[in-house]
Amino acid sequence: MKTVRIGCGAGYSGDRIEPAVELAAKGSLQYLVFECLAERTIALAQKARMADPDAGFDPLLEERMEAVLPLCVNNGIRIISNMGAANPEAAVARTQTIARRLGFSGLCIAAVTGDDVLAQMRSGEVPIESLETALPDPQTWVSANAYLGVAPILKALEDRADIILTGRVADPALFLAPLIHEFGWSLEDWNLLGQGTLVGHLLECAGQLTGGYFADPGYKDVPGLAHLGFPIAEVIPDGSAIFSKVEGSGGVLNRATCTEQLLYEIQDPAAYFTPDVIADFSQVIIEEIGPDRVRVTGGRGRARPATLKVSLGYNDGFIGEGQISFAGPNAVRRAELARDILAERLNGSGISELRFDFIGMSSVHGPQLSASAPEPYEVRLRAAGRAFSRRSAARIQQEVEALYTNGPAGGGGASGSTKEVLAIHSALIPRDEIQYNINMRAS
Repeated sequence: MKTVRIGCGAGYSGDRIEPAVELAAKGSLQYLVFECLAERTIALAQKARMADPDAGFDPLLEERMEAVLPLCVNNGIRIISNMGAANPEAAVARTQTIARRLGFSGLCIAAVTGDDVLAQMRSGEVPIESLETALPDPQTWVSANAYLGVAPILKALEDRADIILTGRVADPALFLAPLIHEFGWSLEDWNLLGQGTLVGHLLECAGQLTGGYFADPGYKDVPGLAHLGFPIAEVIPDGSAIFSKVEGSGGVLNRATCTEQLLYEIQDPAAYFTPDVIADFSQVIIEEIGPDRVRVTGGRGRARPATLKVSLGYNDGFIGEGQISFAGPNAVRRAELARDILAERLNGSGISELRFDFIGMSSVHGPQLSASAPEPYEVRLRAAGRAFSRRSAARIQQEVEALYTNGPAGGGGASGSTKEVLAIHSALIPRDEIQYNINMRAS
């Protein structure tokens, strides 16, 4: 029976590179997929491209390609990734250069574009449905990228691309496309697409499936986290998949790790919206069939939505922050006095959403849940707020530093920052408005 082996070489832009090298060397793969785009990542990439037309792709693309390309070429592994981010064409050009430098000629490298819909949205001619509150002011928009599905990746695979670099594509689609290509699944066989999307969803966060993030010492122990292995899916024509990792690599892959990842970012397990199918994970069966080997079946689906999600990046003012520590007897009372001083000094200074956190006490779960906790020996006060101008936001750091000589006794280690806020807003547009493009080049 035909099988397809897919490995996940990255679960986010800054992920480790060694596990991908291990997969390329020892995973007996046909496909190595790097998933590197979070919602905000591509908006940041768009800003980088505005500053430099040759930038805007994944910062680690060059390092990743240099590390895995020799192994992938020698082992016949095709690479699929959204490392193109805001500039797939530049990513392909850089990959061409790397391939030639490594001595590989004749590789087909595809750039997938068409996800950038900022101009269409600004034109006002495309119907837009906000998924949140009202759309932000168009004058603040920085980027708008639609989540493409499998179609352009499938076309590139049919055209014999060895490496495919995309911009915004739905994460599971990166893994679903090679399954459709290899098994010849119909694009309207919703149950197969649902099962294939399940495979992609489990793989897409890489080390999360093999025990990273899952680990909780004494409760959920995971061995070898410093050398965590990334997951492999071995898929057969009905979409059933066995998940594993390279033998001897760190981490663990079992029913619990798969169950946690199955629920990751899922609001309704019976209706997981993607560009290719509305997947239904409510009947999924996860079985342990050996050490670090898990079989997953039962994914289903129904017809794809008529709209595509768009991630809209926009400028949303500035965040100012300042921190200062207090330690020793009465540390908490001194930190509380510092908070009161800051609140009075910053009142009326153009800062909104001003908040104070006592790190180690209440910064994560708030004052209500921490009210009965024992008083710590040391505490770090954090003040943060939003302002429309950088100058107003910077006032927070200045006032915190002034506590050295103007505030409660024993304050130390003051620090702070002021940064522009790049916010994300989600919307829907008709899928018929999106036209993808594929540009194939040879190394």
